[in-house]
Amino acid sequence: MRQDTSVFSAIEGEKETRNSIMTYTESVAYLEHASSFGIQLGLGRIEELLSRLGNPEKKYKTIHVTGTNGKGSVTAMIASALTEGGIKTGRYTSPHLEEYTERINIDGKDISQTDFAAAVQVVSPLVEDMAAAGKERPTEFEMLTAAAFWYFAQQQVEYAVIEVGLGGLLDSTNVIVPQVAVITNVAMDHMKYCGNTIEEIAAVKAGIIKEGVPVVTTAEEPALSVIARAAYQKHSHLYALDHSFEIVGNAGPEDPAAGQMITVREKSRYAITTTLPLLGKHQRTNAGAAIMALLLVARHEKRLTRTAIENGIAHVKWPGRFQVLRAGDMDIVIDGAHNPAGIDTFCKTYEEVFGSRKRVFLFSVLADKDYTQMVQELFHKDDYVVCAPAPTPRTSDPKKMAAILPCRADAADTLAAGLDKAVAAVTEGQVLAIVGSLYIQGEVRAYLRQHFSLTNI
Repeated sequence: MRQDTSVFSAIEGEKETRNSIMTYTESVAYLEHASSFGIQLGLGRIEELLSRLGNPEKKYKTIHVTGTNGKGSVTAMIASALTEGGIKTGRYTSPHLEEYTERINIDGKDISQTDFAAAVQVVSPLVEDMAAAGKERPTEFEMLTAAAFWYFAQQQVEYAVIEVGLGGLLDSTNVIVPQVAVITNVAMDHMKYCGNTIEEIAAVKAGIIKEGVPVVTTAEEPALSVIARAAYQKHSHLYALDHSFEIVGNAGPEDPAAGQMITVREKSRYAITTTLPLLGKHQRTNAGAAIMALLLVARHEKRLTRTAIENGIAHVKWPGRFQVLRAGDMDIVIDGAHNPAGIDTFCKTYEEVFGSRKRVFLFSVLADKDYTQMVQELFHKDDYVVCAPAPTPRTSDPKKMAAILPCRADAADTLAAGLDKAVAAVTEGQVLAIVGSLYIQGEVRAYLRQHFSLTNI
């Protein structure tokens, strides 16, 4: 379906537009200034901001997705299938790899920079009004969420698939009442905000469950019991992996470019068989969650046919998550694993795809991650690792990182220098693995385009 090229006409009369029109660069600067205030969980600010916007989040149906890992992939799969069914579908995800515009997407097309600036320009005077009235200023993520919700309403989407930013219960996306809620896995991450045990983190994730709204989950025990209890308390039917639905006939990829076959069966009902372009057992699990959620939506949405679901999964694009590229005679894998569960998934997927092939790593991670445990699992004695900084003040120190690795390692002062060093070290038959924070992926992708003329990233 056609997406309007500009929404500036929709903001005539907003006081900031009377004198000037905000550029994309200015809109990003405005948001990033707010990021200096850090993460502040809570729903009061976003509820106030959305109220001033006329509650755009109530003007379309939604699907809500949370989890420690995999929630972005599930969001992308669900949105892809809805679009395949001819349903105008918004998708809201975070973080972005290169541009903020990646976060707001309709029918597979990112918002234009012009429309992004327009959406921020609608939100910004309301933020300033809140501050002038003595209310708390919304955070960067809250402003982005409000801008996305407003834009989806302006573009008259029928569904929006919304990924939680952090946690669930107090995340700014948790103002919606969705058609279906999805909780992927639950693992140790963001303990400062979500809790210090799996059970505590699961309770925060389960905070997205709304009264009577069905819940799909691939979580395992002990998290599953916490989620089941929350669903029971909310009178919500729970669809859990290996209880209400199953993944059968899993075939690992002989050729990474060909993807993998997957069959997901809702027990005693329907089965969907399709090709999944995303690699790894974890993506088969993610596809299971996405397909089960889609089958629930399909019960009342007749356009969402079996063919739409199969094609939506087969055509999904979600870069930077065990993404395999070929540069000349060198295999490159890019993966945003940045917590212990993500590293464990990377290791299993690497073995599934590449077997015992030797590796050269470019590794970068944020200082607030539990990297001591991560590096012991990730690296082998015969690996060579270049540690590089992420382009954020939260980055770990590459020299300190290199000093604790159980293999040969060097540090680089910049990400570009680290990439130069890692690429130069790759010999015949080795794989270049670029692993760590999603914050590095924008610069990594630009580097690979420039140095190897890659266009498929």
